[in-house]
Amino acid sequence: MISMSMLSIHLVPLHCRALKNGSNTKCRGPPFQAQQTRLSLLHNPRSSRSLCSLSCSAALSVMAEEERASALVKELRECFNTGKTKNYEWRVSQLENILKMIEQREKDILSALHKDLSKPQQEAFISEVSLTKGSCTLALKELKCWMMPQKVKTSMTTFPSSAEIVSEPLGVVLVISTWNYPFMLSLDPVIGAIAAGNTVVLKPSEIAPATSSMLAKLLEEYTDNSAIRVVEGAVAETSALLEQKWDKIFYTGSGRIGRIVMSAAAKHLTPVILELGGKCPAVVDIDVDLQVAVRRIIAGKWACCNGQACIAPDYLITTKAFAAKLIDALILELKVFFGDDPMESKDISRIVNLYHFTRLSKLIDDCKVSDKVVLGGQRNENQLKIAPTILLDVPEDSLIMEEEIFGPILPILTVENLEDSLAVINSRSKPLAAYLFTNNEELKKDFVKNISSGGMVINDTILHVTVSGLPFGGVGESGMGSYHGKFSFDAFSHKKAVLYRSFEGDSSTRYPPYTPGKLKLLKALISGNIFSIIRILIGKSDD
Repeated sequence: MISMSMLSIHLVPLHCRALKNGSNTKCRGPPFQAQQTRLSLLHNPRSSRSLCSLSCSAALSVMAEEERASALVKELRECFNTGKTKNYEWRVSQLENILKMIEQREKDILSALHKDLSKPQQEAFISEVSLTKGSCTLALKELKCWMMPQKVKTSMTTFPSSAEIVSEPLGVVLVISTWNYPFMLSLDPVIGAIAAGNTVVLKPSEIAPATSSMLAKLLEEYTDNSAIRVVEGAVAETSALLEQKWDKIFYTGSGRIGRIVMSAAAKHLTPVILELGGKCPAVVDIDVDLQVAVRRIIAGKWACCNGQACIAPDYLITTKAFAAKLIDALILELKVFFGDDPMESKDISRIVNLYHFTRLSKLIDDCKVSDKVVLGGQRNENQLKIAPTILLDVPEDSLIMEEEIFGPILPILTVENLEDSLAVINSRSKPLAAYLFTNNEELKKDFVKNISSGGMVINDTILHVTVSGLPFGGVGESGMGSYHGKFSFDAFSHKKAVLYRSFEGDSSTRYPPYTPGKLKLLKALISGNIFSIIRILIGKSDD
């Protein structure tokens, strides 16, 4: 007979399967309907037969998912153990195939992105297609150099010897992607994993179903399926994958799910890269070219998946005296970008789904901030559209300032002196990105020195992710680890230390019996003082 506690446990996977927008969403969800159903069943004795049936079905489903995941990992590990993914030729062939896929199927990619997010074609091309092509092209160009062992100097104590650092693939890796940039944020880490010589499983976000389905089909068509696989699904599938032993897990999404990923990885001591988010600040000084500054803020906020981006400015800080001028400039340029009625603009993405639309609406309607709206606030639930919305002087304890907004709402905080903005930022968790607009060189230095963030841009927003020589990653609660360019290759590689020695030059100083003379020589060798070594060897050491 199944106890009530066992029933409750068995039904948790059923509740998880019902959660369609929670596997790697960027925000916290409300209580789940499936959980309420479970509680209702537990308190209704007449429902015991249905409860048993549901729990057994859920348990069998979870077992089946875990069996499939286990078999998949076993297949990929067997493939990795053959050594074929370590070959330079194999890595290049897969990267070339991905590049060919992007070039040949660009229309399909743009169409899927429009279905999922109504992304304007030009925005989707720049932020998803072009950036992914750039990552692939760079990897093809630099791969041979990246794979070369790095020579390292040796010390006198190992003379004669040579040393090097060898980059070797980790093995079988898992990439869990997110929905806001579902193409680029899926393939960019996969490109790094392939370049490093791993077998890889990609789990795209089910919240962007058109892109997820497209990635599954295209990667099956263009790449080596014995080493590169795509798993579609929701929480049940992701949970089953996380139960397996991987050699690295790469996750992009919310801090809430990031903690779950890290907890699952800890069971196997699996290293993780977590690309999370946070409240990214943008500080605006009074001495800037205001038109250029606000255009760059708008480009990083509303022309960046309508604010649904982890590096989008989450809030602005400026002085009380300058706030009105800044708002006027923002309103003017927003009209230039999106017209008099942004709800009719085809150049702005929609909100990804009803859950996030409702969440964002609650942020605007919060009684602490509803009277702070100075622009926007218009919404269309049927079209999942929210107009660019600006709020002024929202309370710091309001809901909108407590969680990452991840949408088209931009609060503005004001301070007496711009230097005070540093204290405001540092009072919060470390952000994924921080932005400063100023011509004041001292303020630039103070900002770079005193603000800890994953990345930083002075006098622009978001563009640091386009520079392949810069790492992209978080710090503190905004994430751990980094990637992009060679950093992607390094993220999926183990740096193996190798020391080469010959049988010549064997010194007795390291071997017993230990004597005062051997100790003196050993100290001289460790110090690297060649004159002391010579004096000891010829018997003229100083005592």
